[in-house]
Amino acid sequence: MSVVIFLCLLIALWQIFYWIGVDVLALFKSYAVPSPLGVGERFIELSSNGTLWEAVGNSLLRGVAGYAIAIVIGVVLGLLINHFPYLQKNLKPFVLGIQTLPSVCWVPFSILWFGLSTQAILFVVLMGSAFGIAISVDNAIKNVQPIYIKAALTMGAGKRQMYWNVILPASLPELVSGLKQGWSFAWRALMAGEVMTTSVGLGQTLIMGRDLADINQVMLVMVVIIVVGILIDKLIFSVIEKRLLTKRGLWEKQG
Repeated sequence: MSVVIFLCLLIALWQIFYWIGVDVLALFKSYAVPSPLGVGERFIELSSNGTLWEAVGNSLLRGVAGYAIAIVIGVVLGLLINHFPYLQKNLKPFVLGIQTLPSVCWVPFSILWFGLSTQAILFVVLMGSAFGIAISVDNAIKNVQPIYIKAALTMGAGKRQMYWNVILPASLPELVSGLKQGWSFAWRALMAGEVMTTSVGLGQTLIMGRDLADINQVMLVMVVIIVVGILIDKLIFSVIEKRLLTKRGLWEKQG
């Protein structure tokens, strides 16, 4: 309930700011500043004709597909970096450097290699999140308590048992956090890819609003992007994190 009240107050302050800045003092042009009422009208219009829901559905499908590929590549790369000292020393700095690149930097490559297609968008999503996941996997394994490994070795655990029965369970909370961060990278990269292509999606809908000088549509898409990101976190990653922490008796401490 407190969240709803806070959001209502925030929207009210937003509308008051718009009213004072545009209607009373004329400090801003109406086409340059979005208003809650204008965003609401665009939401009703785009929802009624199905444009908004089609864009959300297409973006989610691309985001999930690109993220799934990024998980596979990122986890394998992270395990290789962690397992081989040569890769840890030479490849990891390179991976860290690539991860610092903004996702939009990969858009020209994706368009030249794949054209204005879904494959181009998936490539941007992959490059935007796979390396972050790889770094998270490596760090999660490194942060496993050494006492767990020593105890397993004392009990005669082999390499396979060490990974599956000790390292993986102990690193799961941090792995989930890394995967959650990877999703945020993927979601942002997806928007960078969609704004540069003609495929129907949230990014393309945002650019249409810009081309039409419709600031309310631009703001609406931004709000939808934020809301979808929050819902994915709350409905998937937060639930998984809570279960993992509860099994370890740590959830109450965080509460």
